[in-house]
Amino acid sequence: MKNVEKYTRGYFMPPESCMDWTEKEYIQKAPAWCSVDLRDGNQALVVPMSLEEKLEFFKFLVKIGFKEIEVGFPAASETEYEFVRTLIEQNLIPDDVVIQVLTQSREHIIQKTFQSLQGAKRAIVHLYNSTSVAQREQVFQKSKEEIIDIAVSGAKLLQKYAAEMEGDFQFEYSPESFTGTEMEFALDICNQVLDVWQPTSENKVIINLPSTVSLSMPHVYASQIEYISRHLKYRENVILSLHPHNDRGCAVADAEMGVLAGGERVEGTLFGNGERTGNVDIITLALNMYSQGVDPGLDLSNMPEVASVYEETTGMKVYDRQPYGGKLVFAAFSGSHQDAIAKGIKWREEKQCDHWNVPYLLIDPKDIGRQYDGDVIRINSQSGKGGIGYLLEQKYGFDMPKKMRECFGYQIKGVSDHQHKELKPEEIYGIFMQSFVNMDSPVTFHSAHFIHPDDFEATVAVAVRGVPQEFKAWGNGRLDAVSAALQKGLGIDYTLVTYKEHALETSSKSRAAAYVGIVDKDNQPYWGVGVHNDIITASVKALISAIDNMLKAH
Repeated sequence: MKNVEKYTRGYFMPPESCMDWTEKEYIQKAPAWCSVDLRDGNQALVVPMSLEEKLEFFKFLVKIGFKEIEVGFPAASETEYEFVRTLIEQNLIPDDVVIQVLTQSREHIIQKTFQSLQGAKRAIVHLYNSTSVAQREQVFQKSKEEIIDIAVSGAKLLQKYAAEMEGDFQFEYSPESFTGTEMEFALDICNQVLDVWQPTSENKVIINLPSTVSLSMPHVYASQIEYISRHLKYRENVILSLHPHNDRGCAVADAEMGVLAGGERVEGTLFGNGERTGNVDIITLALNMYSQGVDPGLDLSNMPEVASVYEETTGMKVYDRQPYGGKLVFAAFSGSHQDAIAKGIKWREEKQCDHWNVPYLLIDPKDIGRQYDGDVIRINSQSGKGGIGYLLEQKYGFDMPKKMRECFGYQIKGVSDHQHKELKPEEIYGIFMQSFVNMDSPVTFHSAHFIHPDDFEATVAVAVRGVPQEFKAWGNGRLDAVSAALQKGLGIDYTLVTYKEHALETSSKSRAAAYVGIVDKDNQPYWGVGVHNDIITASVKALISAIDNMLKAH
């Protein structure tokens, strides 16, 4: 590509090696979560949420377990201000939930921010100012000392206004554009803010380190976090928070490595909605931890509901392949994948396994409200016999013989390929019933009677193209006798090669399903299925269904 020479690495490595985090294998405890959907997420929408939509979203965030929710920038607009006032005046904030509000380091903005919090029992007041080289030189045109003064004066103003009001206020400071800031300077400005606030074990403060614009590979961000974590003053009384953005598509990795490096709190949004390419996706982060046996502290057990509320309130769409939340994230169309999944689930059920380890499925879809038959095994022209057979077995109870699964699989793939579409379970079931089950043309079964002094003699009553007929023959079993009678009476020749039966339900009045496979003189296979409360009747119906398929083909 042209113009590559204009780009340089705009981040700053710590002045010392900060790679201790690499020795940790996985995140052992979920961080504190702060949803910024109502601020970062909302300001990124083409059409921002209405007051009613914000209220609905807030209640849903509470429902799924968020204990910290950034509700807006109250001094930025009347809509933001009114939302905060509505939450407080209508007593919509549960006692175990704290709201967070954002403010710049300017006195009139800080004053209005505290006005919006009048009557709040608890709140986090989030102060920020930008510290990066680009912002200092190009936007503010101020020296490092002047940037520090902005932060320190803002910190003092937060103390001043908080002291004048009732309520429990916790302070948070962000050196915005942290990743584009020299690490020594970022540390210095954070420590000078901490010197103002003097945090204690009873009154901890939050230092939030945002990847406002993602400038590096994730390990660099983690090293930056470790450096700040090592050298922060009052460290035991500071909650170190992360706020990654997704410009490089690495926000989740940034957050995960940042937590390993000392981050104790993460600010993000559902499905990563935010400015530009978005904020870090808390759902992905939380369920990544869940997949490794760590309780994320959020209830994401009904992912279809989470996606629905998100789409309704924001007007955004959850991408079909969005991790965990997309409609197709568990979907297997490939025949080999379907076969492996089906066998894995069956093996797990048979072995009564305590731990999840199914091919191609990171977590059990049922744990987040998804189903195997509708969300995992999906049928199109790429599907195979394993998935198609598994779907019919799980949803409708039909456990076809292996060879019949192969035959039916090719049939379904042909239908999907011809129609150029995915086939729904009910469509596949309909094709199965129409193609194999209790068929009655050209031969219709009426009854069968048996006598067996030594061998079996069968008397079979049928109608052939509407004409009633009765056939008799001997055999070494009931089905063999019926088969001999039908071959003799109809003047046909075939070999019965497969027979299988099982109950379709578990009750005492359950129906039986029987499967019969025959091959004609050219060794071509034909299949039939019989369903009836009586297993003998089901078996005869299965045989006649196979014969009907053979006669139609001939």
